[in-house]
Amino acid sequence: MNWQEVLDRSSLFLLQLTNGLTLGSIYALIAVGYTMVYGVLELINFAHGEVYMMGAFIAYHLVSVYDVPFFAAFAIALVICSAFGIFLEYFAYRPLRDARRLVALISAIGMSIFLQNLALIIWGAQQKSFPYKKLPSLFSSMAFTLGDINLSYLQVFIFLLSVVLMFVLHYIIRHTKTGMAMRAIAQDAKAASLMGINLNRVISFTFAAGSFLGAVAGVLVGVYYNAIWPTMGYMAGIKAFAAAVLGGIGSVPGAILGGTILGVAEAFGAGYISSAYRDGIAYAIMILVLIFKPAGLLGKSVVQRR
Repeated sequence: MNWQEVLDRSSLFLLQLTNGLTLGSIYALIAVGYTMVYGVLELINFAHGEVYMMGAFIAYHLVSVYDVPFFAAFAIALVICSAFGIFLEYFAYRPLRDARRLVALISAIGMSIFLQNLALIIWGAQQKSFPYKKLPSLFSSMAFTLGDINLSYLQVFIFLLSVVLMFVLHYIIRHTKTGMAMRAIAQDAKAASLMGINLNRVISFTFAAGSFLGAVAGVLVGVYYNAIWPTMGYMAGIKAFAAAVLGGIGSVPGAILGGTILGVAEAFGAGYISSAYRDGIAYAIMILVLIFKPAGLLGKSVVQRR
């Protein structure tokens, strides 16, 4: 093997690693939304992928139709989706909180189908793209170039924003009264209520925070791939759920770790095997984890039961 082959292989490795970390940070954002809700309510919010999708479409609509600056549209989309998460919990899940888990699961699937069709009615079935000229020009610039490896400012922005949001979330969960209340409810909801914790308020906050992170991921994906469509939340939701299972459902650090591993595995699988298998990797990882380590890699929640 000559030096040129070594350089080519090293370049391919670094390129796929960069793509994998970018993709993994997005999966981690969505997975955290799943795992926060499960940690508090032991409920899998299968409509979470559609909140991710709605975030992308709201930002797209504001930018392309109303000519709102991108970052302002981004912020508005996050606020709307956070409010939508509260709405979702209030109307679809709260009335079923004491029902059997299967009933709440059916409600979540029903909301997922409803939101997909709502997006189809509003925006149509055609794939949409953010207007190139209305996006920040810095996003199309290269922040770092080494041989065949190009790292864009958009990739840097996605990774850094994801890291900052994870640190903020960790601080909220570990060092605020709301985070303490979340951990208390996760341990024993009845005891927490008797101690004066407002269950509805804390659970609504959990849904709002999870929806906020999902919307962030939706907008970032829409800009990164420059493509959004009404059913985009389905596959993203499945992959994020696989990431949450991989890290340990209910564990916020586990969701971050699982999302990163899944993104890197998907990028390397597409680069070294075939891009045709990239979607199947999420399913394969989820199956292997369920067989060999059902609790996941960490398996214990920061929003946790002690």
